[in-house]
Amino acid sequence: MTNEATMWSTFPLKRLTVLLAPAFLLTPAFARDHHRQDIPAISEQSQAAQSVDLSLGDGSQLRVLISAPPTPRGTLIMLPGGAGDIGLEKDGNLEHGHNFVVRTRGLWNRQGYTVLIPDTINRTNLRGERSSPPYARLVEDLVAYAHQQKTGPVFLLGTSQGSIAAVNGAAHARPGSIAGVVLTESVSVMGGSGETVFSTDPQQVRVPVLIVANRDDACTVAPPQNAQKIAASMTASKDVHVLMISGGITRSRKDCGSLTPHGYFGIEDQVVAKISAWLNAHS
Repeated sequence: MTNEATMWSTFPLKRLTVLLAPAFLLTPAFARDHHRQDIPAISEQSQAAQSVDLSLGDGSQLRVLISAPPTPRGTLIMLPGGAGDIGLEKDGNLEHGHNFVVRTRGLWNRQGYTVLIPDTINRTNLRGERSSPPYARLVEDLVAYAHQQKTGPVFLLGTSQGSIAAVNGAAHARPGSIAGVVLTESVSVMGGSGETVFSTDPQQVRVPVLIVANRDDACTVAPPQNAQKIAASMTASKDVHVLMISGGITRSRKDCGSLTPHGYFGIEDQVVAKISAWLNAHS
């Protein structure tokens, strides 16, 4: 077991304890998406990573993927979109590795950030649950877990439906526990999940906020023109920035799919670099 794996496996928390922390290297040439397509594994250059099972206070278990560079400058708690189920196995295999925050984990490592990505509990669907108080508490536990590893400031980063979880976590975070929150292609129009970023008390977010929107995003529940509306809702934060980008290519069959401009497919390097510049300025 590597030193990094040992470090991540020693944290006890009131509501959250580590049960299992096998270490492994994520080096597949391709990942599989839910349509069984082969997609480029942008994460193939990631550092040592591990699958860790965490025991929650209600007896349930939460599996998280942790990928860390040799000398982290901070930690990103990455909250995937869609149903939130990444299909993380004990051996580190991923059934759903196509989501933006999942497939780019190696790029974030190369920027110096540890990445922590939670799966869902028992493969449940998170649609409609991300704005709930229990999910805010789950994010709080993940933040506390990250701080115990002493890997620098902790940020929340959500994409699409995952932005709902990021706003919820930031709105109810303990003072000083997170350094900022990044929202990418955020769900701001009510759809099938029955919740948006406006369902999560955005007026209570007090930390710095970066809102990223792609002018070429055609996803109907995440229109780029709503980025300013999201920013305006963050009335308690003194540092809210909107980053508009353009580009991307489409491979998914739906406009809200991960392999589209909505998921920054084809422009990952550019997007990660720009977000990292903001993270560095707030670290």
